[in-house]
Amino acid sequence: MASILLSLSLLAIALSLADSQSFVGVNYGQVADNLPPPDATANLLKSTTIGKIRLYGADPAIIKALANSGVGIVVGAANGDIPSLAADPNAAAQWVNANVVPYYPASNITMVTVGNEILTLADQSLVSQLVPAMRNLQNALNGASLGGKVRVSTVHSMAVLTQSDPPSSGSFNPALQDTLKQLLPLLKDNKAPFTVNPYPFFAYQSDPRPETLAFCLFQPNSGRVDSGNGKLYTNMFDAQVDAVHSALSAMGFQDVEIVVAETGWPSRGDSNEVGPSVENAKAYNGNLITHLRSLVGSPLMPGKSVETYIFALYDEDLKPGPGSERAFGLFKTDLSMSYDVGLAKSSQQTPSTSPTTPVTPAPNTAGWCVPKAGVSDDQLQSNIDYACSQGIDCGPIQPGGLCFEPNTVASHAAFSMNLYYQTFGRNQWNCDFSQTATLTSQNPSPYQKTIAFDLLGGICLVELDWKLNYMSIVVTMHAFTLVGAPDERKRLQIDVN
Repeated sequence: MASILLSLSLLAIALSLADSQSFVGVNYGQVADNLPPPDATANLLKSTTIGKIRLYGADPAIIKALANSGVGIVVGAANGDIPSLAADPNAAAQWVNANVVPYYPASNITMVTVGNEILTLADQSLVSQLVPAMRNLQNALNGASLGGKVRVSTVHSMAVLTQSDPPSSGSFNPALQDTLKQLLPLLKDNKAPFTVNPYPFFAYQSDPRPETLAFCLFQPNSGRVDSGNGKLYTNMFDAQVDAVHSALSAMGFQDVEIVVAETGWPSRGDSNEVGPSVENAKAYNGNLITHLRSLVGSPLMPGKSVETYIFALYDEDLKPGPGSERAFGLFKTDLSMSYDVGLAKSSQQTPSTSPTTPVTPAPNTAGWCVPKAGVSDDQLQSNIDYACSQGIDCGPIQPGGLCFEPNTVASHAAFSMNLYYQTFGRNQWNCDFSQTATLTSQNPSPYQKTIAFDLLGGICLVELDWKLNYMSIVVTMHAFTLVGAPDERKRLQIDVN
């Protein structure tokens, strides 16, 4: 008999995926002349697991279309609104009464962002007016009995930092200190977030090496050790967010929440641009979503996911600049997917394997991620290190663990790579490992058992595929009924004869 303990982290992924969707939002840019009608956009969002949307203005048509949808809405006061909002509290009250009060609470407006990347604009004339504008809007919301329900913030580019590498050394531009000393207390007092736009895409463009691409796309890589605290980073997104956290901490505001207002990757660009492609966009956004759903967090903020708004919902054909600026959309304006990153509600049960058209696999079709033949031990060890750094339980392949024997790199790699694939969504991109892995429908082990067990008075029917040589515990919920509070579901013990 072998006793197998399944920790809460694996159970939570199986049972609480819907809860993690609250961390995934999308930006709705409107610099285009071919956007679908607001009602069509609202219906599209309802067909996905996207829980939030950020508008750059306060378009009443889309706000109304999202009424009673439950989708959280961030509305924006434009840069041009800042002088009047700063100068006159009545102007702020009028703005709130026109753009928030008529729609709330049917339309779930959660935040107002004041301006976009004001602190790093070439024209610095608005900097001194930013905090007064935010304060007046906050007071207007309080006056409308919406304080604590609708937050006020402003969005920053990563250029507010003068130091970000290593992440532990993150620090703000000293020239912005006076403004930040006014801004950060306002955010803290009103429990509002510091909102920022990290783009690993631009980091890759400035350092277009293969190892940088893997680091930016959440793909297996050797990682980067923070020389300041020894923590290992396996992706650029975490490194950038933690750099912001370090900068906040250095000013004594480590408790201020961070929200990622924009991040994304373009699916095409001009011929002289490095990085844009459907493959890279799908890998970045798909792996980012998987990372957020995992609730692993970052090295400096473990165990929680940062609220993140992916840029963007649609391509915007009128945006100026290089071709990539017009190609960040997750969806085309005909409402079809630009590529599938598993956001469709139907794909949560049967993920698509096609970059453009969802494909529904047959129910109960087994799938395993295994190393390709001929892969070197060094590469397999790199795969092990990466997979085990992402929050999966690699204890079974440690000395004394259930799956330590046979003690070979190939055996341990098969365990960790497949457990990573099974844990993080069973999508194609979860079984890439720098093209050293492949999916198979052939069970690598003949040992399978389907059992029913009692869990706090409820019954879960669980399929366990357990492989004696390079064992991986695959938990697929076919049906379940649970009773008891979620905090009681701490640990399961399953005995397999």
